[in-house]
Amino acid sequence: MIAGLLAGLCAFLPAYAAGEPPVRDSIALEETRSAASAHEPSAHEPSAHGAAAPEQKEEEAEEELVSRPVQSTFGLATGVLVYGVAVGGIASLVFAVSLGRTGRFRPRTTAALVAGAAFTTVCLVPFLKYPATPPAVGNPDTIGKRTALFFLMIALSVLLAVIAVIVGRRLAPRLGNWNASVVAGGGYVLALVVACLVLPANSDAVAADFPAALLWEFRLASLGVQALLWTAFGLIFGALAERALAERVLAERAPAPSRDVVRPAP
Repeated sequence: MIAGLLAGLCAFLPAYAAGEPPVRDSIALEETRSAASAHEPSAHEPSAHGAAAPEQKEEEAEEELVSRPVQSTFGLATGVLVYGVAVGGIASLVFAVSLGRTGRFRPRTTAALVAGAAFTTVCLVPFLKYPATPPAVGNPDTIGKRTALFFLMIALSVLLAVIAVIVGRRLAPRLGNWNASVVAGGGYVLALVVACLVLPANSDAVAADFPAALLWEFRLASLGVQALLWTAFGLIFGALAERALAERVLAERAPAPSRDVVRPAP
């Protein structure tokens, strides 16, 4: 969890520098559109100087609970750090299960493999099916559905990865480690392709007039921050684990004690 906290600190500044500008531009674009639509005369309005609709009054009366400057600084820092601590704790459990069971890898190497597998299954694969979109792009009424589909994709990706590892280990004695890994990896990719075809597409599509460059910038920043966080976690946690398990590593590398019994001279 300490490694996850440090990884969150490493990812905060890039998240603020690369992620906040497209978020800010997206919100500004939505506010411009809302202001333009609010000034358009409606067919149900009696006159241009008529009374405002009740819904419009409610929207004007609403105030932000948290201002944008707070969201983009303290809010972003809190979210990234809490996320880093949470995934760090979960990844440490996966590391404890994987160490010594997926091959004779050192703790630092095992940590790197766990971090890479976590980024692939939890971030990259779901991103390919349901890529991130900035605020003010999608319909707020579909947030629940979009969130459920995204977490379903994460669960399927992780479950299929676990199955692939189990299948690869069972095939290794007959096919060899390399061939078993190729077969298990191919099965994982094939199962993911089927899952992507079966799962419904994102019905809340991006509007055609939304700037493509802005959307690409946000998605690239989102994926880049995740990659940076998991890379930092793998390096930091691997160093800490290597240090904590140094005695165990030395004991495994030490030659086995001789079984010859030395009897004292009569």
